[in-house]
Amino acid sequence: MADGLFDSPLFKDAFEQLEDAASIMGLDPNIAERLKYPKRALQVAVPIRLDHVTVKTFMGYRVQHNMTLGPGKGGIRFHPHVDLSETAALAMLMTFKCALVGLPLGGAKGGICVDPNELSRQELQSLTRRYATEISMIVGPNIDIPAPDIGTDGQTMAWFMDTYSQLKGYTVPGVVTGKPIAVGGSLGRAEATGKGVAYCINFAAEKLGMEINAKTTVAIHGFGKVGIPAAEDLRAQGAKIVAVSDVSGAIYNEDGIDLDAAINWVKGRKFLKDMPGIKVISNEELLALDVDILIPAAIDGVITKDNCRNVKAKIIAEGANGPTTREAIKHLTERGAFIIPDILCNAGGVIVSYFEWVQGLQNFFWSLDEINNKMHAILRESFDRVVLASETFDVDMKRAALIGALRRLEKAMRLRGLFPS
Repeated sequence: MADGLFDSPLFKDAFEQLEDAASIMGLDPNIAERLKYPKRALQVAVPIRLDHVTVKTFMGYRVQHNMTLGPGKGGIRFHPHVDLSETAALAMLMTFKCALVGLPLGGAKGGICVDPNELSRQELQSLTRRYATEISMIVGPNIDIPAPDIGTDGQTMAWFMDTYSQLKGYTVPGVVTGKPIAVGGSLGRAEATGKGVAYCINFAAEKLGMEINAKTTVAIHGFGKVGIPAAEDLRAQGAKIVAVSDVSGAIYNEDGIDLDAAINWVKGRKFLKDMPGIKVISNEELLALDVDILIPAAIDGVITKDNCRNVKAKIIAEGANGPTTREAIKHLTERGAFIIPDILCNAGGVIVSYFEWVQGLQNFFWSLDEINNKMHAILRESFDRVVLASETFDVDMKRAALIGALRRLEKAMRLRGLFPS
C-alpha cells in the first residue's frame, strides 16, 4: 500500500466505518477486503507559468476507488490541504454514495494542493488545463467523470472539458458534469447538493414529527455552494436562518439573519466577518448554538469527540463529506440527535450530475421540474431504505446508510466475480 494513504483522519474514519458496517451486516470478508483500497491512484506534477513569468509546480491527484457499478464519479477539489490520503477517502465515500442512491456509477475523486484564491484567472485556467492533460488517460465519459468540488466551479469544468476535447479532436461534453448550461450543463445542477440537503431535512422532520415553519431555527457551517441553496429552500418554507459561517467566522442573529444580504456579500468574494452591523461569533460557537437544525456544509472533521458535547441541534444534516467523526456520531445519537449521513444527505449533487451525464450522452435535455422531481424521488426512496436498515439492524443512520451501500456493492461484486479467477 502506498505510503501516506492512511495518513488523513478522514481516511482512517472511512476505513473504520467500513469495517464496522461490514461486521454488523456480515459482509463477505473478500468483498470487504477489496473495498478497503482504491482501484487506482494517480499522482501528477502540475507545473504552470505564473503571471510574473516564474514556473511553479503543484501536486495533483485522481483516485478511483471502485468502479464495479459503472464509470468513476467524483469532484475535483482545489484546496491547500488536498493530498493523496484525503482524496482516497473522498473517493471511497463517493463509491458508497453512488451505491446507496442506486446510480450506475463508481467512486472517484481528484484535486490539486493549491489555494485558488492566490491565483489569477489565467493562472487557474493554466492549472486546470495542465491537470486535465496529466490525468486525461484515466478519465472519460465511459471511464471516470469529474465534477466541481471545493475551490472549483462550472468555469473550471468548462476549461477541463475543452482541454480533453482538444486532446481528442472533437467535443466531448460528457467528460465532466457541473458545466455551464451553454456548454452542455444541466438545469438544477449548481444548487442540487444544497437542495438535496433541504429535501433530506424535510424527510427527517417528517420522521420526527417536526414541522418546518417560522419557529424552526437553522445554523449553517459553510455558507457556499451547498449551504446557500439549502438556506434558500428552508427559508422558503418559513425556517429562520440564525447563523451562517465561512472560513473567517460566523454571523449570528437570534431573530434571523438577512439571508439575501449575506448571500450578496459572499458572492462579492467578501468575508462574512466583515459584514457591517452584524454580530460575529466563532465557527465553534455556531456549532454549539441551541438550534433545531445544524448543517455542517464546509469540510470534514468539524464535529469531533472534543466538541460534540456542545452540539445541541435536533437534526444534524451532513452537507459536507465526513463533517462528523465516528466518536461524535456515537455521542450525538445516544443524546437523541437525528443525523442525516453525508452519503445520503449531500447526494443531490451526484444525482443531478448523473442526470447531466445521461442528458449529454442523449443530447436531450430535461426541464428543471423534471430534474428536481426525479432527484426528490431518488432521495426519498434512499432515505426510507436507510431508516429501514437503521431499524432492522438497530444502528444509527450513519451505519445504516453504509450498510445500504454495501449491500448493493456486495451483490454486484459477487455477480461480476474477481478477475482473474
